[in-house]
Amino acid sequence: MTTSSNLRTAEHAIHPQFLERWSPRAFNPETIPEATLLTLLEAARWAPSSYNSQPWRFAYARRDTPHWEQFLSFLNEFNRSWASHAAAIVIVLSKSTFTPPGAAAEVPAPTHSFDTGAAWAYLALQASLSGWHAHGLAGIERETIRQGLAVPDGYSIEAGIAIGRAGDKASLPEALQAREVQSQRKPLDSIAAEGRLVL
Repeated sequence: MTTSSNLRTAEHAIHPQFLERWSPRAFNPETIPEATLLTLLEAARWAPSSYNSQPWRFAYARRDTPHWEQFLSFLNEFNRSWASHAAAIVIVLSKSTFTPPGAAAEVPAPTHSFDTGAAWAYLALQASLSGWHAHGLAGIERETIRQGLAVPDGYSIEAGIAIGRAGDKASLPEALQAREVQSQRKPLDSIAAEGRLVL
């Protein structure tokens, strides 16, 4: 049995929510109330993590607030060109050490990035369920972020997130308009197999 939603079809039955979530670049001018953004971050807070260490950290700014221009400067030029219309920008970090249960000292946390990725996924799904969209950003200015947020050693700057309500793709540069569609995925058998690694 398959699941379909809009232009996407899953090979196996899954909740339609996983197909409906996507990452647009065109946003409308609606601002996001802080309470709504905190709801998305609350969902991220409940993600699973190794030893329940919860390595994720989030710094954010909403459009039309004093921190907005600084957070825009944390994005590379390409992402600033469209994310300036978003309602919020979130910077995602992770703590690279933790204190195991019963230990007195911190040790490296080998899964800090993996665990923080789970928190981002929770945030993205909650955004979609709430009628918002969250677009993950690899194109960020890490040194600018480290200095601007006074990020200490032991914290990794993972990614950025642009959050907003989907808008008219005509607001994007022409080159981006054609890309403003729900993306597809590789076939499942190209990424997963029993008893062997698919390369």
